[in-house]
Amino acid sequence: MKNTTDTDYLNYLETFITENRSAKFLKVLSQRTRYFTVAVEDLFQLHNTSAVMRTCEVFGVQDLNVVEEKYGKTIDKEIAMGAQKWVDVHRYSSVNACIAKLKADGYRIIATSPHEDSCMLEDFDITQKSALFFGTERLGLSQDVLSQADGFLKIPMAGFTESLNISSSAAIIIQHLMHRLRQSDVQWHLSEKEILEKRIDWAEKSIKDIDFVKERYV
Repeated sequence: MKNTTDTDYLNYLETFITENRSAKFLKVLSQRTRYFTVAVEDLFQLHNTSAVMRTCEVFGVQDLNVVEEKYGKTIDKEIAMGAQKWVDVHRYSSVNACIAKLKADGYRIIATSPHEDSCMLEDFDITQKSALFFGTERLGLSQDVLSQADGFLKIPMAGFTESLNISSSAAIIIQHLMHRLRQSDVQWHLSEKEILEKRIDWAEKSIKDIDFVKERYV
């Protein structure tokens, strides 16, 4: 097959979708980022992984990293509400493999934890690429993550309860950091190449008979 990351192929695909849909892709992608990424470690309850995916999609985080060392699972489509089509999910069989990949890609590893030395959310440094790790509902993040973390982050709390449900914590943190990022001078947008790749990917996912359409292009 011809190169499926070129503009000619995109133009071809866009003849099978509406102009409004193409325009929507561009608008959404203008707010997408890989500057921050999110990782979830062995979440016991499937709906929480799906809810975090939905949060990433809503607030513009393109990549979700899922560690399935203990609990293999599939995405709960009902709770994800279609977000699995628009967010790139990267699966890992071990947390060490996930951390190694993210560090190789230039991310700081940030453990979300009520740790005493954790940085408060409003004081978090957004000037460096960061991977935000969220742990299990019952035990939090593993020692593997905590020992390799470059920093710790927590949500200010004023009540007796010491922690929030993982999906709630992720929503608060991601929304707050993405809002600050958009107000900053940090270069957080996707590159032109990344935008082209996602426009093609999303167009393909929007076409019912995509295999036939690809064959016609060849």
